[in-house]
Amino acid sequence: MIKPIALAVALIVAPFSTFAANFVEGTHYTQISDKAPSSEPKLTEFFSFYCHNCFNMETNYLPDIKANLNKSIAFDTKHVDFMNSALGTEVMRSLAVIQELDNKDALTHAMFAAIQGEEGANGHDHSAPGHKHESQINSRDDIKQVFAKFGIDAAKYDKLADSKSTDEKLALWRAQQNLFRVESVPAFIVNDKYAVNLSSIKTLDELIGLINYLAVEKDAQAPKSSGGSVNWLFLAFAAAVALGRQKRLS
Repeated sequence: MIKPIALAVALIVAPFSTFAANFVEGTHYTQISDKAPSSEPKLTEFFSFYCHNCFNMETNYLPDIKANLNKSIAFDTKHVDFMNSALGTEVMRSLAVIQELDNKDALTHAMFAAIQGEEGANGHDHSAPGHKHESQINSRDDIKQVFAKFGIDAAKYDKLADSKSTDEKLALWRAQQNLFRVESVPAFIVNDKYAVNLSSIKTLDELIGLINYLAVEKDAQAPKSSGGSVNWLFLAFAAAVALGRQKRLS
């Protein structure tokens, strides 16, 4: 029979070794920063309303991903600035506005559809030969027409779009796009430290498992040289013994 303390160590170590065997740095993920990870676990998706794979991800996969993330993981989305144009900036602003409103999912879908058409929801590439689709978004006024269908009038949209917080948000998105070396979308960044290599992921379950591992487990592992979980458990056990001894003496 395994002693209780040994069993506790086995339960702590087993999940880590299982994950380490499944996910390989350089294959399944890339470390993009030498800095400490974010203070709280988080997943950030970088995407573009112009990207057909992003629309497909948003419609068919992201709901399952978010539903199966570890409950401690915060989720956020950021729009890339690949266009580097006035219109591209207006489209970026539209996401910042969406994030200040209640019906985020419906508005996000509406922006995707206005630019790509509803067929883009299933990965249809309108940029392919013979599949050209004319975007309905060519100015801020066009964007405001999309929002008006959801009860957001022009004045409210302009106030949110031109706010200081929106300007700061766009500046952050651009800075992080460069910092995290986001060159294609959709892109998933975990804890501001790891980029998921989507090309190496074969199943949705594998993707979710990798995100949960990187966000919650990987940086929680103590270095082997420090004794890892065994040393931590030994210190906790020693502290409990000392506390019990102090109570008996008092």
